[in-house]
Amino acid sequence: MSAPTACWHCGQPLPPDPPQAVVAGNTHAVCCHGCRAAAEWIDRLGLADYYRLRSAPAERAPDPDAATRNTQAWNRPELARHVVRETAGGREVLLLIDGIRCAACVWLIERALGAVAGVASVQVNAAARRARIVFDPSKTDLPALLIALARTGYTALPLDAAALDDARRREARAALKRLVVAGFGAMQAMMYASALYLGAFTTMDPATRDGMRWLGLLVATPVVFYAAQPFFAGATRALRARALGMDVPVALAIALIYGASLVEALRGGGEVYFDSVSMFVFFLLAGRYLEMRARHRAGNLVDALARLAPAFADRIDDAGKIERIGALELVPGERVQIAQGERVPADGVLETGACRVDESLLTGESAPVRKHAGDGLIGGSIVLEGPAIARVTRVGADTALAGIAALIARAQAERPQLAQAGERMAAGFVARVLSLAAICAIGWSFVDPARALTATLAVLVVSCPCAFALAVPAALTRALSVLAARGVFVVHTDAIENLATATHAVFDKTGTLTQIDGTHLQVDAPDRDEALALAGALARGSRHPLSLALAHAAECLPALAASDVRTVAGGGIEGTVDGRHLRLGQRAFALSNEPDTPLCPLPRLRGRVGVGANDEDTSDGDTIVLVERGRIIASFSLRERLRPGAREALDALRADGMMLELASGDAQSKVAAIAQRLGIDTWHARLSPAAKLERLRELCAAGARIVMVGDGINDAPVLAGADVAVALASGAELAQASGDIVLDGGHLPALAQARASARETLAVLRQNQRWALAYNLAVVPLGALGFVPPWLAAIGMSMSSLVVILNALRIGRRLPALAATMPATALASPTP
Repeated sequence: MSAPTACWHCGQPLPPDPPQAVVAGNTHAVCCHGCRAAAEWIDRLGLADYYRLRSAPAERAPDPDAATRNTQAWNRPELARHVVRETAGGREVLLLIDGIRCAACVWLIERALGAVAGVASVQVNAAARRARIVFDPSKTDLPALLIALARTGYTALPLDAAALDDARRREARAALKRLVVAGFGAMQAMMYASALYLGAFTTMDPATRDGMRWLGLLVATPVVFYAAQPFFAGATRALRARALGMDVPVALAIALIYGASLVEALRGGGEVYFDSVSMFVFFLLAGRYLEMRARHRAGNLVDALARLAPAFADRIDDAGKIERIGALELVPGERVQIAQGERVPADGVLETGACRVDESLLTGESAPVRKHAGDGLIGGSIVLEGPAIARVTRVGADTALAGIAALIARAQAERPQLAQAGERMAAGFVARVLSLAAICAIGWSFVDPARALTATLAVLVVSCPCAFALAVPAALTRALSVLAARGVFVVHTDAIENLATATHAVFDKTGTLTQIDGTHLQVDAPDRDEALALAGALARGSRHPLSLALAHAAECLPALAASDVRTVAGGGIEGTVDGRHLRLGQRAFALSNEPDTPLCPLPRLRGRVGVGANDEDTSDGDTIVLVERGRIIASFSLRERLRPGAREALDALRADGMMLELASGDAQSKVAAIAQRLGIDTWHARLSPAAKLERLRELCAAGARIVMVGDGINDAPVLAGADVAVALASGAELAQASGDIVLDGGHLPALAQARASARETLAVLRQNQRWALAYNLAVVPLGALGFVPPWLAAIGMSMSSLVVILNALRIGRRLPALAATMPATALASPTP
């Protein structure tokens, strides 16, 4: 018998001299001591049947000793209060569990946790990878639960107590219960109906026939009054609002089928349709359940973010001692140590020497990023070379992860114009369906009154506009999820349609196509440190890239306080520092006597590369001056470099047929040089924010649909004037960025991906609408002519809705095949 090559527990390749685990008296080779400990612990609990029941290998088990060390921090009250909630039965906690592969995993987790003294109940949701546990705090605690899972081979992360009241969980639970009731009722009703159908060809005595009808009524009643309750509630809301939603014909059809069948059952004659109404409700609920699952996948990104947020941090106290605490306990200014391979617990600044950091799950940059002392670290990123020491700068709601979650929440709250238009079209379609059903009923009452009810019900059921109403939300929900997974956050959902149809892209220069290189700051002043400290005090009041570079350079100097700080768009900053009234910015603003003078008095320069006005001032642009009472006391020169991926992004947009422009307030020579390097033919220099807005209006007047790309905070007024505002932001700025679309981390190549995904979304949306329309045009005449029984109409309607949902899930599958220069996935893309 050949020697095994894979771990008996997790299926990973075996090392040369593998450890041996003894389970049920047999010896099995495993890949590591963690898997051996997990296998033997499972056997000790008497749960070795797990290996017989499972359909897939387990994940590689964590080191039990390391898990024990990590879990003890959850005993701290200030940390546990975030994840544990008091209930009538004791305490309650919700765990996000990695490694659930099959039903046997659920079986194992429930029994392993049930063996812990004090555990009152365990509920495991395999699809959501969550476990809800109620326990007695006098007998056990949260660390004991986590250790029990770790010993069994599963890594668990406690979720915030607010997640226990997750609306998505309640919605899914209620929908699943209704679906089960409808499914059971449909099966039973179909069984009794089959007996009635067979009895029509044989001799069935009236008592047996009536008994089958009453049994059908018995199982169909909970289906109608419980499982179908959402349709009646939706129809009631629509009628109260004097609108015709898609629930109106559904509720009407259910009520008519059930009412007519009830009357016939009481009378003891004619046909009953309890099987049809039960199947109709079941197929409707099945379609809506699938739509709900697709909609919830966008929300599952929050779970992905939860996995990125570290639970613990190694804090360094004033004496240099390292203490393991919860990451939620950190405050800005504290120092933390990050071991090699661990995640950064919060946003901070690197204090030790150079190291490499993996930020791919946050920024989409697949290659590790080289960090030096003074560089920023993003919470959730992985330190590949350690240990590293960082000073915490942002925690909680101010971190990059929190900013991403805020953008997702904003996008989910939007009601796009496409969806509103789809709802209006569905309402008109409902009105026509009801009219057609009335005409059908009147017509059959003259031709064959016995078939009037059947034909009318078939028309109502088969033409239910469910697929039509699902066409837009199914496509948009999938698109939002796919884009968010790639670090493209759509804040206003209407931007998807506008981006797909845009003809022009206008870019700002500084902070958008270029980045300021703060390492090459040149200061021309009698006293360099004094000038830098004064400028840094003013610069802290602005988010412009030049200001950020100055503020960063002044961090090593004694901090000065600035008061009465005012930022003038397109000009600079003015304020009082140490009793001195100062102006910091471009020369025209800083030397002006007017209080609100931006760059607009300077001539507006435009042209094409190699052609244009005279380059009258080459010192401006990335050279800013510090002025006191009309006298220049210092000047600061900073270099700029192209943003990584800028050339690839512009080439992809140009190849897609978009016209590109560069609009900047910088000097002509610098704008022309950047335009030439990027191949942009049309560029504009010396533009104030008002002049940029005027340029956008000129393009709009010419029929252009404009995408304006800026840094999202300084360019907010200009972005507001475009059809699609694309902002580049990162970290805490994500939630504050002013834009319809936000590119996390400033990865411009993602913009081309977003446009490709937007165009694919519109194509799928139109396909869904055409399919729904063609289906109804094809089957409604058959139903009106009496060729489609109500039960077959229910199946056809549900299948049409399923086609719409499955077609929407195709969105984004071809995005990885785009240019190789595109960044990697920002967050694990949800799979259907």
